[in-house]
Amino acid sequence: MKKYIFMAAALLMGVSAFAQQALWGRAAVVSPEINADKTVTFRIAAPKAVKVQVTGDFLPTQKIDTPFGQFDAPGVADLKEGKDGVWEYTTPEPVAPEFYNYSFYVDGQQMVDPSNVYINRDVASLTSILYVDGETTVDLYKINDVPHGTVSKIWYHSDQEGIDRRLTVYTPAGYETSGKKYPVLYLLHGIGGDEEAWYTQGRASQILDNLIAEGKAVPMIVVMTNGNISQHAAPGEGPEGMVSPNLALPKTMDGSFEKAFPEIVKFVDKTFRTKAQKQNRAIAGLSMGGFHSCHISKQYPDMFNYVGLFSAAIAKEQGDANGIYSDFDKKLATQFSKKPALYYIAIGKTDFLYKDNQDLRAKLDANKFPYVYKETEGGHIWRNWRIYLADFTPRLFK
Repeated sequence: MKKYIFMAAALLMGVSAFAQQALWGRAAVVSPEINADKTVTFRIAAPKAVKVQVTGDFLPTQKIDTPFGQFDAPGVADLKEGKDGVWEYTTPEPVAPEFYNYSFYVDGQQMVDPSNVYINRDVASLTSILYVDGETTVDLYKINDVPHGTVSKIWYHSDQEGIDRRLTVYTPAGYETSGKKYPVLYLLHGIGGDEEAWYTQGRASQILDNLIAEGKAVPMIVVMTNGNISQHAAPGEGPEGMVSPNLALPKTMDGSFEKAFPEIVKFVDKTFRTKAQKQNRAIAGLSMGGFHSCHISKQYPDMFNYVGLFSAAIAKEQGDANGIYSDFDKKLATQFSKKPALYYIAIGKTDFLYKDNQDLRAKLDANKFPYVYKETEGGHIWRNWRIYLADFTPRLFK
């Protein structure tokens, strides 16, 4: 008996030591450090390294060629080795207020900042998060001292696909007790994303909380869908298990998601207290989600009164097994004949989809279809999409 007690005690001591190591075993390196003048210092301990660099969207961009066209990619800066093998880099200029992503290259191997616990996943890439505060739009992305909405992960059954699928749903502060009905914004992600993208990277719940608290946006329900119709849920959150996230998912832009979308609307109207009419529904999305928003809204012209296309992947379909993308001009004309309250297009000046969006604008202009256009600096990046969401939502349901 004493033997078992001793073994149990040893086990507990081992667990305790492991927990203490997890709590106290972190390196003393401080990174990132936001200095008084808003420059930022990055550090990493790599005593055996030959070359260390930092890359991130806080740096000037560089052009890279991809099969999809030319992209603006994050810049790269060299760190210098200092005492005890700690490498360091300080930005030469103050960093503008914003949420940024960054990572290190240590002898060519990309890695997150080991001194920074805040990490973001985008498809299969992990990056560290840098937040620089300031009196700008970025204040909307913070968790401020305002009433907060509730974010839920809700499952629904897709009859078309024969599987259960997951949604992320934001309900505004007071929803649980108000007894009121609310308008709904359906918010769609880009290729490689999922139902968590707008919540984690887009700061959607913070933006809505703050805009609603300031009286700039109407309290609304926001439904963040998974636009990969073959997926049950985000990677690791469905019965597929912990599969590696990737961009090459089937049926993402072949019309299947658009065809199945009324299932989502029907489920949301049945499950939540919604104002279930066209004038109280909006749909918006980034990149692939903008593509889906464009085609869903024209396919079902009596379903949505507000449409937002953020860096939309116009004319990028990968087949049309369901006849969704045919007769585009005719369906677009039908949609505008029903006078949507808002058709919103936004894109960065250096976005690789810029020309496609200008072609869509030319089509709308030629037919005298009214729309709102917003153009920003930069390219195909979350920094822009957060700006577009913050600009789009105050225009809804007025």
